[in-house]
Amino acid sequence: MSDEEDAGPVTKKSRVFYGSLEEKERERLSLQAAGSDAVRAGIKAGNINISSGETLEIEDRVSERQQEVLAEFERRRRARQITVSTDDAEVKAGLRALGEPITLFGEGPADRRERLRSVLSVVGPDALKKSRKDEERARRSQEQCLQTWYHEGSASLKEARLWMARYSLPRAVARLEAARVQKEVSEANKTIRQQELHKSLRNLNNFCSQIGDDRPISFCHFSPDSRMLATASWSGLCKLWSVPDCNLIRTLRGHNTNVGAIVFRPEAGISLDQSDINLASCAADGTVKLWNLESDEPVADIEGHSDRVSRVAWHPSGRFLGTTCYDNSWRLWDLEVQEEILHQEGHSKGVHDLSFHPDGSLVATGGLDSFGRVWDLRTGRCVVFLEGHLKEIYSLHFSPNGHHLATGSGDNTCKVWEMRNRKCLYTVPAHQNLLSTVRFQPTDGHFLLTGAYDNTAKVWSHPGWTPLKTLAGHEGKV
Repeated sequence: MSDEEDAGPVTKKSRVFYGSLEEKERERLSLQAAGSDAVRAGIKAGNINISSGETLEIEDRVSERQQEVLAEFERRRRARQITVSTDDAEVKAGLRALGEPITLFGEGPADRRERLRSVLSVVGPDALKKSRKDEERARRSQEQCLQTWYHEGSASLKEARLWMARYSLPRAVARLEAARVQKEVSEANKTIRQQELHKSLRNLNNFCSQIGDDRPISFCHFSPDSRMLATASWSGLCKLWSVPDCNLIRTLRGHNTNVGAIVFRPEAGISLDQSDINLASCAADGTVKLWNLESDEPVADIEGHSDRVSRVAWHPSGRFLGTTCYDNSWRLWDLEVQEEILHQEGHSKGVHDLSFHPDGSLVATGGLDSFGRVWDLRTGRCVVFLEGHLKEIYSLHFSPNGHHLATGSGDNTCKVWEMRNRKCLYTVPAHQNLLSTVRFQPTDGHFLLTGAYDNTAKVWSHPGWTPLKTLAGHEGKV
């Protein structure tokens, strides 16, 4: 190593100035003055722009990360102040009300409470109360929609209800007395009669055939004395035919569009005079017309329907007329006072058919909503709700025994309902297409007739519901 490398670091010696610093300070101030003169010269030349007294405030901005951290701290603070129920069912209900899943995979009750607390800290504790109020309001509105309500009826409706009660009670007593007498008959005699009836039904054949109109025949109905047959057509014409020779008696002209039904009044041709009202018909334009047996013009028109009237039916007394309309309602008309006494709603879609009880105390209605209802004419209440069909109900009919009701539907089945326990007694898989008509035997109800769009009509035993005869021969819908 050299001597220079062996030598240690050289220490810097401080300089000491003696005398006054005035000259140095004067030089510094002169240089500063020269610089300020240069700035003033630049401002004067317009090269430097300085506003007079205007300032620009620079805000202290916090980074987004800092804002997120502060918001998270604030949320945790609010979460600690929120009180959450310890009941797990209430916690799940609160999560459901807020639109959150009530449970997650592997989540326990404590974790669920913390999740609810976390959600409430974001949306606010009042959100749960608001959602519960909305649910309560929705529930009340739904209950109000489902609630049965009544309004004050007219004096004529009250008188009609009392009249129907006085009319139906003696008929019910007579029907029950006949049932007791029938019960005393031995089973052997009943079996023999049933076998004879079934044998005659299996031998049913086509008696005669007649072309009724240029357009499809929509409805037909026998008179109470079985001497006449009334037919309704889509041409707007109704015709009366003699039975059994099927000769045309009279053509009833009055409708301008498709006629839905024409029915004889009870006791027509038996105790009623031919000049009295003997028939009623309805059409797709909402018109309902009343006819006698002497003229081909309608005796009277019933006005008030705003939509299609599909069916009309007479009360067993012959005093009242029921009509079904596609405005979701059915109506009851009193021909003695010549006014509408009842406009009953209850179906969510159009009402297609109705049938009166043999006693005159009840009426059954079936609608396009696939439900049926049985109404008590004496009180106005819906006493039976028929739920079971999958499609529209197109036909109903009470059995003469008073406690069986048959319904035909677009689901190709016929259901028989027991009125005493308000349940479906049997479902008959009747046809390959929708059922248009169901009818019990009018005297004893020992068999059931169904017609359908598969071009056939069938006869079924009652009870037992076994097929006895298929009436084929029509080339179109029955």
